Amino acid sequence: VTPVGCITEHERILQEIESTDTACVGPTLRSVYDDQPNAHKRFMEKLDIRIRNHDREIEKMCNFHHQGFVDAITELLKVRADAEKLMGQVTDTNRRLQDAGREVTAQTEEVIRCRIQQRNMATTVEKLQLCIPDLSSRYYAALKTMEQLEEVYIPRVSQYRFCQIMAENLPKLREEIKDISMSDLKDFLESIRKHSDKIGETAMKQVVNCDPLPLNPAQDLVDFSPVYRCLHIYTVLGDRETFENYYRKQRKKQARLVLQPQSNMHETVAGYRRYFNQIVGFFVVEDHILHATQGLVTRAFTEEIWNMALSKIIAVLRTHSSYCSDPDLVLELKNLIVVFADTLQGYGFPVNRLFDLLFEIRDQYNETLLKKWALVFREIFDLDNYSPIPVETEEDYRSVISRFPFHDVEIEKQDFPKKLPMSQSVPQIYIQVKEFIYASLKFSESLHRSSTEIDDMLRKSTNLLLTRTLSGCLQNLIKKPHIGLTELVQIIINTTHLEQACKYLEDFITNITNVSPETAHTTRLYGLSTFKDARHAAEGEIYTKLNQKIDEFIQLADYEWGMPESDGRASGYLMDLINFLRSTFQVFTHLPGKVAQTACMSACKHLSTSLMQMLLDSELKQITMGAIQQFNLDVIQCELFASSEPVPGFQGDTLQLAFIDLRQLLDLFMVWDWSTYLADYGQPSSKYLRVNPSTALALLEKMKDTSKKNHIFSQFRKNDRDKQKLIETVVKQLRSLVNGMSQHS
Repeated sequence: VTPVGCITEHERILQEIESTDTACVGPTLRSVYDDQPNAHKRFMEKLDIRIRNHDREIEKMCNFHHQGFVDAITELLKVRADAEKLMGQVTDTNRRLQDAGREVTAQTEEVIRCRIQQRNMATTVEKLQLCIPDLSSRYYAALKTMEQLEEVYIPRVSQYRFCQIMAENLPKLREEIKDISMSDLKDFLESIRKHSDKIGETAMKQVVNCDPLPLNPAQDLVDFSPVYRCLHIYTVLGDRETFENYYRKQRKKQARLVLQPQSNMHETVAGYRRYFNQIVGFFVVEDHILHATQGLVTRAFTEEIWNMALSKIIAVLRTHSSYCSDPDLVLELKNLIVVFADTLQGYGFPVNRLFDLLFEIRDQYNETLLKKWALVFREIFDLDNYSPIPVETEEDYRSVISRFPFHDVEIEKQDFPKKLPMSQSVPQIYIQVKEFIYASLKFSESLHRSSTEIDDMLRKSTNLLLTRTLSGCLQNLIKKPHIGLTELVQIIINTTHLEQACKYLEDFITNITNVSPETAHTTRLYGLSTFKDARHAAEGEIYTKLNQKIDEFIQLADYEWGMPESDGRASGYLMDLINFLRSTFQVFTHLPGKVAQTACMSACKHLSTSLMQMLLDSELKQITMGAIQQFNLDVIQCELFASSEPVPGFQGDTLQLAFIDLRQLLDLFMVWDWSTYLADYGQPSSKYLRVNPSTALALLEKMKDTSKKNHIFSQFRKNDRDKQKLIETVVKQLRSLVNGMSQHS
């Protein structure tokens, strides 16, 4: 019995034989013999059965198509005769076509030959173009190819006309290459002119960000290959010097353009920044060219341009910075200059002159600060109420002394509420001086200077603030019309406390700079002299205003110079004046030192002088004895005021001596003691030592008999005409004394 597996395997082999190429039948049949014993016999049987099946299928197929085949053969035999006729016609047509196309064939062969020549020429041109493909990008390769053509290839085929033409055109090509490369160089120069701003900005940002230098940003923003190619081409063509001279000349022109600032550059920081960016960009490019090429530019050339640029930059900055009135803008300019200098120093350019310029700009910065703080001080003075600062609570007190160094044991012992002696402007001024010091310090940062130098700068600028700006503001304040005696007293008190605070300002500077004030050459603050000068000016203004007030009262005087007798009481204007002086001097008790005493003495002297001038006024022609008596009553009130010690501190009758001239003159006339006066004149012990003969004569002239209608001595004439003669005699003697004094002088 045949195994089932064997039958299945034989089926598979038969299918492979039927469907596989005959070349592969061998291995398939071999598998039959490799199988079980006698398997090939069984396979042969299977194969015979399969063959018989196929034969039967073929026979069936032939039987099915036999009649159609017979019919087709019959039809084909019928067509044979027509096919023979057609063959004859085709042969004849072919012969005639061959005869007719013989000429076309000849022409076609000529066309083919021309086409081959054309193709060869196109290929040659293409190959030549590959040799010189693009004069704008492969100049050097083109030049090498032309050199090979001239020296190697053209001599081999020089008999051909096209080679001669090529040889003639090669010099023109070289010139064309030079022109194109030069054109590319010009484009490059224009490109870096446009990109200088961005290159410089990037380089300066690297410095601000503390990136290591040199990181050349020009390589990232500009393609330098046109320079390299052009330099190489001119070098190969033996014309390098021409190229170098052209490049350097053009860059010098660009440098001058870059260094030319815009007219309004000083108005904004952006204007200065754009100016610096362009300059930095220019020199960053030159630094790159210096290191990337062999001798196109030299260190001497870059130093020459830099020195020229540095002089121009310094002149421009010196001019434009002088236009700046905003200290913040000047400070930003300083910061830009520092970054600008540090950037270029990183590329090897010397920048010491820029830092020297910064010291000039520092002075300009300080000037703008002084102007700014002048406005601040004026506003503080304008808003001050010139009254002692009231403190209601301990918190209020601490708030004040935290802003201003004030210490007074007596005031600290007082209960709340109480008042501090200075007005509100004092702590405000003190704070603003410290703010000025901070602002001045900002400029000194990053200048690469020692702490001692910075300390000296701060002290000098602070001295200018105190001695010029604050002093000027104080002087202007003191002269303002609305500043009265009370305000002047407060200003004097204020300057005293500001003067005492100067040592704290010095300590403040010391803490900032860490430079001991004992260090040699340390500048001291001149605040002491500033506030003393202001105080003296205020004191002088007090004396002036007091005198002005006295003059205002005296202008109200309305004496009846022809009165026969006095009223028996002092004039009203004078009593008002004395009351004003008394209340004023009560306020003066807060003044330091001898100011109150000096003001009181000055007022009494001015009052005495004014009364004397009133008595001797040339417009006053006649005076009666009654008017003299009334005037005497007023002077007595002045003397009583002086003796009442309106201001403490005077010794004895010092203040009363201000009226001594008036007193002796009035006593002389009231007592009519001419014999004593004339007898003792010139003697140190004279009772009327302070009475000048010219003064006595002037007053006596006003009392002479100048008209019969109004003669003050008419009673003397009625009673005793000898008294009139006595007056005449006294007048003559006084005139004699006056004349003697004038001759002696």
